[in-house]
Amino acid sequence: MIGIIGGYGAVGAQAARLLAAWGAGPLRIGGRDEARAARLAAGLGPEAEAARVDVEDASALAAFVEGCELVVHCAGPSHRTAVPVARAVLTAGAHHVDAGTADDLDTLEAADGAAVFAAGALPGLSGLLPRWLARQDFAETRRLTACVAVLDAFTATGAEDYLHGVLGTDSEPLAAWTDGARRPGALARATGQHLPYLPRPVTVLPYLDGEGERVARALGLDHGRWFTALDGEHLAAALDAARTLNRADAVAALCRATALDLAGRSPYAVLLAQLDGVADGRPVSRTAVLRAPGIAELTGAATAVAALAVLHGEVPAGVHLADAVLDPVAAVGRLREVPGVVLTVADGTVAELAVEEEGAL
Repeated sequence: MIGIIGGYGAVGAQAARLLAAWGAGPLRIGGRDEARAARLAAGLGPEAEAARVDVEDASALAAFVEGCELVVHCAGPSHRTAVPVARAVLTAGAHHVDAGTADDLDTLEAADGAAVFAAGALPGLSGLLPRWLARQDFAETRRLTACVAVLDAFTATGAEDYLHGVLGTDSEPLAAWTDGARRPGALARATGQHLPYLPRPVTVLPYLDGEGERVARALGLDHGRWFTALDGEHLAAALDAARTLNRADAVAALCRATALDLAGRSPYAVLLAQLDGVADGRPVSRTAVLRAPGIAELTGAATAVAALAVLHGEVPAGVHLADAVLDPVAAVGRLREVPGVVLTVADGTVAELAVEEEGAL
């Protein structure tokens, strides 16, 4: 039995549909609204059931986990609920996958079970994509340029987790990986940037977080640059204001801002990864572009891929972060089977692809 907490939300429902389509096993769809859980379960076939669960109710959580081989956590906000849920799951002897993460994962113990955190799109796929690209016949990897662009509306829990990430100690604005080490203040915000596969010029915000540093060390990079691309003026302004607002007001402002930026436009999620290095004895630059029709679809797909890896025994016992423990070739290979997710790889840099697209238009 696979239990999915938050299974009728946008992320959980995507994960549930994919796991059902892949025949991963019986599903238990959980959330505080059992009627909504039942409606989703009914559409997944006879091997799906519904159950009420509230992650703040220890007895209800224990009852939901009972009988599960794996529990997938897609409710939020992750930074507050991830550790209590994981502790209940691991105590029950089940495996665990969480689309999000938390600051205090080091308080968890998993002697027999496998627990995988940050198993969504950001973080998660954002760390797996460059690792996957590095496995595409690169003999040496020297420089990475990575960018995440999302145009979609925040939920309140999504906005809270996003703020916790960008304002937390794990993410350093304007920092880069230079000469094999973190360098604060190395980059600057830029507006009016043209990036491939994006419909409009964007504002790019440089940052370096723990996932980026893990990737840089794992690939032996000399240099690395990571950016968030903002499509629209409202989210950029809300992020600037968030540093001076209380958390509740900042969350509400982010939700309003993303709704305004999205108005009249189609949502999307795009991950770009340009890797420079050596292949076949010569210098090369290759760019991977991963596209999805929205961030919830991409996050749910990534979470389902991580769940499948755990079920197949591909993850050892212990507490792990998805980008560091999942096999990038297997993970991206499964992701490419997801309807609506498109991955392309081109020779050349992000800048060259942007020029080519502009010329084609």
